[in-house]
Amino acid sequence: MSGEDDNRTGGPTQHDDGDGIRGTARGSAPVPLSVLDLVTVGAGHTAAGAVRTAVDLARTAERRGFHRYWVAEHHSMPGVASSSPAVLLAHVAAHTARIRLGSGGVMLPNHAPLVIAEQFGTLEAMAPGRIDLGLGRAPGTDGATAAALRRTERLNEGADDFPQQLAELTRFLDDTFPDGHPYARIHAVPGPVQATSPGGVQSPHRPPLWLLGSSGFSARLAGSLGLPFAFAHHFSAANTLPALDLYRASFRPSEVLAEPYALIGVSALADGDEREARRQVMTGALAMVRLRTGRPGLVPSPEEAEAYPFNELERGFVDSWLSNVVHGTPDAVRQGLDDLAKRTGADELMITSNAHGPAARVRSYELIADAYGFAG
Repeated sequence: MSGEDDNRTGGPTQHDDGDGIRGTARGSAPVPLSVLDLVTVGAGHTAAGAVRTAVDLARTAERRGFHRYWVAEHHSMPGVASSSPAVLLAHVAAHTARIRLGSGGVMLPNHAPLVIAEQFGTLEAMAPGRIDLGLGRAPGTDGATAAALRRTERLNEGADDFPQQLAELTRFLDDTFPDGHPYARIHAVPGPVQATSPGGVQSPHRPPLWLLGSSGFSARLAGSLGLPFAFAHHFSAANTLPALDLYRASFRPSEVLAEPYALIGVSALADGDEREARRQVMTGALAMVRLRTGRPGLVPSPEEAEAYPFNELERGFVDSWLSNVVHGTPDAVRQGLDDLAKRTGADELMITSNAHGPAARVRSYELIADAYGFAG
């Protein structure tokens, strides 16, 4: 990161957007636009290249006026190099100055809440006022891998476990375990305890918590706690409207939010040539077919996707999948995003542009920014 450090404000790297949640719509966009990066690895490419592309994409998003850049925790998937969100975000933070950075999300049951509080407290120290902590309750992988991550065969994804884990994480972030609690003398560092130590000065910022979901459970929980909510429309489109309705109906004002704030993830890819856009999104469709049939691999090339002999069942899956991918020319993508924002009432759209090669992915965000008249 550029600039000198300031122990009170974070110096010139700090970014303040009011409550740290709501964004500002740029250009002619109906709502703020953000980026979800799966840090994908295409056939013939390397993880090192995918990480370089992540930095390029985050810097492009920052320059063009996208509100935030998130990465998501996945495991045991050769085509997705985002198994360690905190590590990736630290790297991206060092190469950006203003854009919000966060997890979309960290899978809370995979980790001890204290570890997450320490990791994101450290990220907050690296990029004050720019860090989001999005949390999910799915494992981000298959059951066997989840068991290996958690060192147990009991996956703890029930309705009782996640709220308890969330409450524990929140207390570590805020340093608010009551006297007599077994963890009362344990402190997440960096964190608020430093302000109570002799001579201590603590950053005024703490990463805002988001709940992520692809069904109604997290929607209801986020609403009842007055937290912002992110819904995975890009792979659970049939549940989008019911989940958003449930979130809004369940919402109770909190110190964090006075009214609901919901973003949705949407898969979108723009190209100057409509046919090329279709070729690129087919690579992601084939990757999903392989993932859903227990054959995860690298993102195939457009040529491989074109030559793949889809059977009838696979073709039906691809048609259903592509019906929720906004793709085509920049104008067509803009219209599709506008329609989605209007239909869902989402407060923010988080775009994931998945393709085989890095150039197509980065170019897609540039073209979407151009279509909405973003600066830069």
